[in-house]
Amino acid sequence: MDDRGRGLHLNVENLACERGGRHLFQGLSFALGPGDALVVTGRNGAGKSSLLAILAGRLNPASGVARITEARERTLPESLHMVGHRDALKTALTAGENLAFARDFLGSPALSPEAALAAVGLSHVARMPVAYLSAGQRRRVALARLLVAERPLWLLDEPTAALDAVSQGILARLVADHRAGGGMVIATTHAPLDWAGTTTVQIERAAAHPAPEAL
Repeated sequence: MDDRGRGLHLNVENLACERGGRHLFQGLSFALGPGDALVVTGRNGAGKSSLLAILAGRLNPASGVARITEARERTLPESLHMVGHRDALKTALTAGENLAFARDFLGSPALSPEAALAAVGLSHVARMPVAYLSAGQRRRVALARLLVAERPLWLLDEPTAALDAVSQGILARLVADHRAGGGMVIATTHAPLDWAGTTTVQIERAAAHPAPEAL
């Protein structure tokens, strides 16, 4: 086991989310430690992606707190990778150039872009502009970003989107290896994820607040 997540713990307490005047969820609490994986389910609009945005520091919670404890002095956003529902790749750059940019931007370099692409079965596209790749290939390039910089917590929004059965197996192995090294994973999904030893939490949309005249 390496030390990518040793000593890292995530505690989420009574988290609530509001967007555009709508209450999405409230009272959400969970705790994760090294090697843990949490699968978040729920209907469209329940707030699954918003939960990941809160953890990534891109959205402020309406209430509650998410905090980490770790031997290193890093903030929560500095401790995580996030692969969103959109791949967020620069289509004019090659697959290798996209990964090199991510490695340099994130710091804490791990695998080389070439090795990361090989890990997701895409060695042959390293010099191809992302614009020429299929949707499944782009998704795998986005997932390869997880491997070029060391971050103990992976946030994955619908990670199997556009992936065929073989590619889903590759992703499952990457997640298993990350967890075996002490890393943690939080994934949102509509489809079942065949990952061993995961905990599942279902987000329910918060009840609507009464209209002012009813108060």
